[in-house]
Amino acid sequence: MFNLENCLIFVVFLGAVLALIYALVTAKKVMKFSEGTDLMKKIAGSIRKGANAYLKRQYTIVSIFFAAMFIILIVMAAFNLLTWFVPFAFVTGGFFSGLSGFIGMKIATYANSRTANACQEGLNRGLRVAFSAGSVMGFTVVGLGLLDISLWFMLLKFAFHLEAAQISSAMLTFGMGASSMALFARVGGGIFTKAADVGADLVGKVEAGIPEDDPRNPAVIADNVGDNVGDVAGMGADLYESYVGSIISASALGIAAYNGNIRAMLLPMLMAAIGIFCSIFGTFLVRTKEGASQKNLLGALSRGTNFSAIIIAVIALPIVFFLLGKESLGLYFAIIAGLLAGVLIGKSTEYYTSETFNPTKKLAEKSETGSATTIIGGLSLGMLSTAMPIIIISICVLAAYFLSGGSQNANAGLYGIALAAVGMLSTLGITLATDAYGPVADNAGGIAEMAGLDPEVRKRTDALDSLGNTTAATGKGFAIGSAALTALALMASYIDKVSGIEGGKEAISNLSLMNPTVLIGLFVGACLPFVFAALTMDSVGKAAQSVVLEVRRQLKEINGLMDGKAEPDYASCVDLCTKSSLREMVVPTVVAIVVPVVVGLVLGCAGVVGMLAGATVSGFLIAIFMSNSGGAWDNAKKYIEGGNHGGKGSDQHKAAVVGDTVGDPFKDTSGPAINILIKLLSMVSIVFAALVVNFSIF
Repeated sequence: MFNLENCLIFVVFLGAVLALIYALVTAKKVMKFSEGTDLMKKIAGSIRKGANAYLKRQYTIVSIFFAAMFIILIVMAAFNLLTWFVPFAFVTGGFFSGLSGFIGMKIATYANSRTANACQEGLNRGLRVAFSAGSVMGFTVVGLGLLDISLWFMLLKFAFHLEAAQISSAMLTFGMGASSMALFARVGGGIFTKAADVGADLVGKVEAGIPEDDPRNPAVIADNVGDNVGDVAGMGADLYESYVGSIISASALGIAAYNGNIRAMLLPMLMAAIGIFCSIFGTFLVRTKEGASQKNLLGALSRGTNFSAIIIAVIALPIVFFLLGKESLGLYFAIIAGLLAGVLIGKSTEYYTSETFNPTKKLAEKSETGSATTIIGGLSLGMLSTAMPIIIISICVLAAYFLSGGSQNANAGLYGIALAAVGMLSTLGITLATDAYGPVADNAGGIAEMAGLDPEVRKRTDALDSLGNTTAATGKGFAIGSAALTALALMASYIDKVSGIEGGKEAISNLSLMNPTVLIGLFVGACLPFVFAALTMDSVGKAAQSVVLEVRRQLKEINGLMDGKAEPDYASCVDLCTKSSLREMVVPTVVAIVVPVVVGLVLGCAGVVGMLAGATVSGFLIAIFMSNSGGAWDNAKKYIEGGNHGGKGSDQHKAAVVGDTVGDPFKDTSGPAINILIKLLSMVSIVFAALVVNFSIF
């Protein structure tokens, strides 16, 4: 039937298709660039082969987990604890999340040598190739995310004729599949990349005194493979989960706030679709001049993201007015609050992690007195950096709640908070492009070093890579900030879900902190991110130890290796990282899924609410702290490598390398995975809500 609502969902679908077409066209453009010399092609081929082999084994293990969960959800549906849509939604959510990472990784492994070759012609050309590869990732994530959402919406509405509330309830649960896949990808890929990175740095740069990405280092190919499976494939699955989680949680709350009005459900989807158009326009503004400074490069990327944010801010006003009328214009200001919060968190992250600002410069200065002061300085920097994001998010939550009419209607206020998260991620297409280009530039630097290109080429790739560290930290700030807002929205969705189950209202009738089950849940939830971070950090340590021992063995036993007369066994290090990461990724992910169910069955729904609140607060802080500490350590090292405080090979450089090594699992394994954790806890709680209501002890 032809009506406005049906037209709007097709606009969302067309937005998804446009994003995917743009990603395809951009990918073809990247593939037209030359890969360079035969040696560059050989090195890139080795990296590509290792990355493909890793993902094949990872997805095999993950598919076993998804099959087991599918059976569990089918059994629950058979006992009327779930609808029959949930098991299938769970699978599609995981499939598209994994597919996002896979496509992003494929283009990254084809773009690395092309970026290195382009940097022989100039910095701007290298930036365009790397950024185009990042754009493929960014628009694949948003395209597949909106495609999954719009297809499920059309299926449930047009084929099964469900009401808006039933549609939102069914769609909300496919976020559990996306979050599960994202956690496997982030943790597994993060362990791989940081184990290889730590092994390569500690033995190669610190012990053997050879340069970064030196072909004599047996772990150098594993290190470059890790950039792709962790920082690209893992990040793609992560941001896919963040993107769809914010949209579907806002849609669910819109139904509750506006008494089943389907337009309130469509608003966040339409905002995301418009954000795709704005992001595409923004990508054409990213370019720079030859010989550009770090600040100029950052300005080039900021120009594109800022333009996209301004356009979406302007267009959001008529969209809100058109869909929900002038009495709901407060929602527009909630969206603006989210956009501003995202920009400000990004600026805060940039300030604490970029080598162009004082915090990172002062951290580099601490290397003058050794590794210990470098570690202490990085820890204190990361802890201090949590204050500003907390203030920004707090103001955003207050503004979004009250501007949306929360003082009169609590559901409307919560809907406003959820829309703030959508606003923050509405331009994810270009925001993720600026993030994903970093690993491509990092790989390009490695290929330039191993292929023996002119030192000026490595200088250009290092400039792009250093900027990539800052944009990656900024991207993590966006993801973590949106995770906090989305987790609040999902908590509200959980309470709403429980209230709709027979006997559920009584189960959450007392959410006071004086209720011991809530208080215990709060403590358990606050502890979870610490336990999760400990598990993932320990996993990186174990995997790194095996790589360190293997690199030492090869440097000692392979005659002529250090003289460049023999070639190391790169494959053994890749295989070690693969086995270790796949083995170690299982326990942290299982903990994230099992704990909410156990807490619910023991403490009841009130205890689950306490757990979600505790995990959200402590998880947000730890994630910001770890991400910023790691980013600052990394850029402090690069600042020294630029000729400051003794330069490469100095004692100060070795101290900075140790700091960077400690920061690697901080910023690329534990930190970014925590933002997935706090949302997965909510998703699992929602899916198993009926089980908890019917069978909990308290």
